[in-house]
Amino acid sequence: MASSSSKASCFQCQDSTSNCFRDGWRLRNGERAHLCYQCACVYEEGRFCETFHSNDDGWRDCESCGKLVHCGCVVSFNQYFLLDFGGVICRECSKKNLKLRYAREFQTDPTDVPDLAKRIQIEPHYWPDGIVSDIKCISKTAKPFLNPLFEKVLTASDADMKLGRIVIPKRYAEAFFPEVSAPKGIMMNILDMESKEWEFSFRYWPNCGSKTYVLEGLRDFMFSRKLQAGDTVSFYRVEPGGKMAIGFRKTSVAKPAHQ
Repeated sequence: MASSSSKASCFQCQDSTSNCFRDGWRLRNGERAHLCYQCACVYEEGRFCETFHSNDDGWRDCESCGKLVHCGCVVSFNQYFLLDFGGVICRECSKKNLKLRYAREFQTDPTDVPDLAKRIQIEPHYWPDGIVSDIKCISKTAKPFLNPLFEKVLTASDADMKLGRIVIPKRYAEAFFPEVSAPKGIMMNILDMESKEWEFSFRYWPNCGSKTYVLEGLRDFMFSRKLQAGDTVSFYRVEPGGKMAIGFRKTSVAKPAHQ
């Protein structure tokens, strides 16, 4: 939706002379980033990160088509999905795979199910066990889906069971977690991949004029999953509803018993 405020400026280029602003991605406060006509066109065409973030970190290859996708960016977080074995797949390839699977299931031509990709945002085998993933229900009812947010490879400090906490990179903490106005932080209820709800504490430590964000109270969760340094923890947003979910991927190598 266009903004008519003469005092508005573009979120990207700071241009305030434009007479036509459009809404971009959703910000942490719930509002949309206002973009001038030129920046909005780049965003709507799916070229925003390619144009403005080409020198930033976080670019990865789609495991299916090889296309570069900017992972961990708030602008492009819904343009890719995390794979179980550690890679990523772009949204276009995910849609194609889902349509092919549906076609095989019902012995139809993939071109006969054009609305399927619009109804489903993530492939069924990525859903938590508690979320209905029967593909036969796809065309009848809109089901919850997971939006990947970011993933964190656990350091030795993160995996310390005595500490029971994970340091959250600042750019992810401020993009995806609730705003905290005091170091003591807030309590958060986060779902795991079995739809069990865990209560964690999200807070920050003052650090030389900056902030170090941590998610605390994870000891029982980490112990039950036997998480170690080198394992990967992934965070998602469950839509609709907006609740945060946490998953993990075992990538560490277990030590021999005698060690």
